[in-house]
Amino acid sequence: MAEFRIAQDLIATENDKRAAALKAEYEALGATLARRGVDIEAITRKVSEFFVAVPSWGVGTGGTRFARFPGTGEPRGIFDKLDDCAVINQLTQATPNVSLHIPWDKADAKELKAKGDALGLGFDAMNSNTFSDAPGQAHSYKYGSLSHTDAATRAQAVEHNLECIEIGKAIGSKALTVWIGDGSNFPGQSNFTRAFERYLASMADIYKALPDDWKLFTEHKMYEPAFYSTIVQDWGTNYLIAQTLGPKAHCLVDLGHHAPNTNIEMIVARLIQFGKLGGFHFNDSKYGDDDLDAGVIDPYRLFLVFNELVDAEQRGVNDFNPAHMIDQSHNVTDPIESLINSANEIRRAYAQALIVDRKALEGYQQDNDALMASETLKRAYRADVEPILAEARRRAGGAIDPVAAYRASGYRKKVAAERPASVAGGGGII
Repeated sequence: MAEFRIAQDLIATENDKRAAALKAEYEALGATLARRGVDIEAITRKVSEFFVAVPSWGVGTGGTRFARFPGTGEPRGIFDKLDDCAVINQLTQATPNVSLHIPWDKADAKELKAKGDALGLGFDAMNSNTFSDAPGQAHSYKYGSLSHTDAATRAQAVEHNLECIEIGKAIGSKALTVWIGDGSNFPGQSNFTRAFERYLASMADIYKALPDDWKLFTEHKMYEPAFYSTIVQDWGTNYLIAQTLGPKAHCLVDLGHHAPNTNIEMIVARLIQFGKLGGFHFNDSKYGDDDLDAGVIDPYRLFLVFNELVDAEQRGVNDFNPAHMIDQSHNVTDPIESLINSANEIRRAYAQALIVDRKALEGYQQDNDALMASETLKRAYRADVEPILAEARRRAGGAIDPVAAYRASGYRKKVAAERPASVAGGGGII
């Protein structure tokens, strides 16, 4: 039995207030979908089985290059973070796994596993950090890590990733995500070809250490922290990396790591087509990698991404099992509330994609009927699937309205009394 920090009785009481309305709304939506030939129960079951991992670092207050304003009751370390992550899963029943970031979350592996088990949490992909310096490390990553001109610095970065694999093996993870900040800020600062060669050689050493049942995810990002060039700047380079390293290497798509107006859903389709889609870091953005809550700026784009995922799922694409994880920085909201909302928005996009009339869509595509093909997608997107999401949560023991239940619990106030106030610092994420 998981160690719940919010009383199940409180969730039940909150659900009782909303049960009658949900029943009526669910039945009404079921009737509407039935007229379209869609079984609401089948969709609800699929949604109930869809999970997204939460990032350990996401439950703390983030920041920008200019400032960070701490929130109340911020987690003091990984064990507090796991408590917060368990609350998110308790209320949403959608986030049973946590993704750790080393060295931020470094702790005894047995204690991590025991804490996760006590809270009913598993562990998703491990995340290495060679984009900032850790206390006591011998070589700085100021001018790069896996692509650094200095062999000793590269070796240190490789060794750090190998350590992440060992920790992951001990706690049940099955993947390693590698994102680096390597790049250049001035033309001529770096030789593009040699830097990429050094990166590939370093990644090959990491790849060799992967257990047979693990995956390696690499992320692309066009800028930041390097503002002239980055080593893995786009999905094409990311694909080349995955192809070069081998079958266990896949591309991870962070929705905030693209230039404005990039057709991300087409990138997803290409990576699916060639067997190299590893998974996602879900967030949203306006101008760059803002790491905003998923679906807060462009929910239609999130739906279009899931349209490609459901298309692949229903076509029975071989070995199709992408990883799903949230990756956000919360600067002005309660991070727990933002992660709750993001998990629900991701499930919403999935549910909407499930009710797309695929047969009609294919017919319009074959007939080159652009208008009706577009309308077929919009019809699914416009559907209010909230009753499905709420019913899936209720049946699993979660909250019909998870943010309302969270606020009613007073959890933030309680942990604020337990955890010392965080001191405001300079810029940068936690």
